[in-house]
Amino acid sequence: MSHAERTLRILVADDDPTMCQFYRDVLPSLGHTVVATATSGRQLVELCQQLAPDLVISDICMPEPDGIAAVEEICRTRPVPVILVTAHDRPELVARADSEYILAYLIKPIKPSDVGPAIAMAQRRFGQFQALHQESAGLRQELEDRKLIERAKAIVMRHSHVAETEALERLQHLAGERNCQLVQVAQTIILAEKAFAEERPGAGRRSPPARRIAYPGGVGP
Repeated sequence: MSHAERTLRILVADDDPTMCQFYRDVLPSLGHTVVATATSGRQLVELCQQLAPDLVISDICMPEPDGIAAVEEICRTRPVPVILVTAHDRPELVARADSEYILAYLIKPIKPSDVGPAIAMAQRRFGQFQALHQESAGLRQELEDRKLIERAKAIVMRHSHVAETEALERLQHLAGERNCQLVQVAQTIILAEKAFAEERPGAGRRSPPARRIAYPGGVGP
């Protein structure tokens, strides 16, 4: 079985007992495990928190709250791929289900042959979204690292009176000597600059007032 077809732990939610039984029959035949069945939105949320499933298949029209609201609550804390099921192909429901984690729809009555392709689609799209999120997080971290390196470079230029190119070379040399990343050297320099700045008079501390010396007999210099 390939990665895209791996066995999934699936949580299903429907207030119709016949549908829950349908999933218990069909999903194992596709190589997946039904970890639990929920009959309300609140139960769906609680079971997701407890069991951390790989995939959720949920009916929209359920009590306390409906499937869309339940999925929104779940994915705020732990994103999971979701297949929504409905007996009504209404545009307003699709508009409400505007979430990057709702990755496929099934319209009742569902045939066993509908389930496998929907799961494969949800898996594939979820993998794409995860890759995009990781790439975005990496770019944000790269930007933050670059800002720190620029600050450290400016500190070296100011204190050593060297050009920008030489300041960067010094940072790179330190990183090589210490076998660490350039951004770690930058963080150390920024912290050191802050520590020295706090010790300077007028930089967060006031100098003590000068004492007046009294000479005997009131004679002074």
